[in-house]
Amino acid sequence: MKKQTLLAWGVAILCFVVLMIVTPAIHQSEAYHDFADQREFLVSIMIYESLRYTKYTECGFQFPIPCNWSPGAHTLLSQELFLAEGEVWGWSIFFIGVAAVAIGSSYYHLKPNDARLVWDRLPMTIAFTSIMAIFIIERINEQKGTVSIILLLLAGVISILYWRFFDDLRPYALIQFVPCIAIPLMAILLPPMYTHSAYWLWAAGFYLLAKVEEAADKPIYKWTHHIVSGHTLKHLCAAMVPVLLALMLAKRSNEAERQSLLETWKVSWTRFRGKDEVKVESYTCAYSDVPVEESP
Repeated sequence: MKKQTLLAWGVAILCFVVLMIVTPAIHQSEAYHDFADQREFLVSIMIYESLRYTKYTECGFQFPIPCNWSPGAHTLLSQELFLAEGEVWGWSIFFIGVAAVAIGSSYYHLKPNDARLVWDRLPMTIAFTSIMAIFIIERINEQKGTVSIILLLLAGVISILYWRFFDDLRPYALIQFVPCIAIPLMAILLPPMYTHSAYWLWAAGFYLLAKVEEAADKPIYKWTHHIVSGHTLKHLCAAMVPVLLALMLAKRSNEAERQSLLETWKVSWTRFRGKDEVKVESYTCAYSDVPVEESP
């Protein structure tokens, strides 16, 4: 198993090196800070939406302190056991990262520039990487996932520093978008330890929608007749991610029969198809000759 782990890390590093060689650098455009809606009251709204993240971090601080974790510990949010100590660390770091997003995003939107953008992206990177580590703990291996928390956090911080010093967003883009692809795939293909796995797909969907809205900032502002911009909608959709994950933690329980979403969908589809099948009863008829009597 150790050889497989080293092989996996080796392949990942090799793919990253090849990608860095064959792809051109992605520079941070100054136009990124030129939002479609420049109204001052909108800045206050975006700051307010950013600060709403702190509300969703309250549940994060209700988790038991990792150093005092024991098999009998319960979360105050879901009242259910965590099956792995690493999950406590992962979720705590995630909600701390979300709280930091609120502060960093507010600081950035007061005066958008590259220097302030660092403090907007750094806490988001902490949230991305911790969520990825949580998924590794839950779906693959607890020990590997717990160790990956430190490694992924370090990779996230390095990606931010690399962008800031070398003006190249490629490592940061990988850190941001790989979880958007890997998490839905793992949610569908790998069996979970808990119920309500579909919430992962909803959270990933809202985040991807937020990125589309961010890219279409000015077109959306034009289509809505200058009512709302894509960047504003991006904040609203991104805020739904911690909301959905908090709801998942509140509702979920230990999964007795570990079955992937794909297998669950296959079973549901088979049952659905079974209901549509119409049973046709067949009858066998036998005919015999009947003598005909002629009337006198």
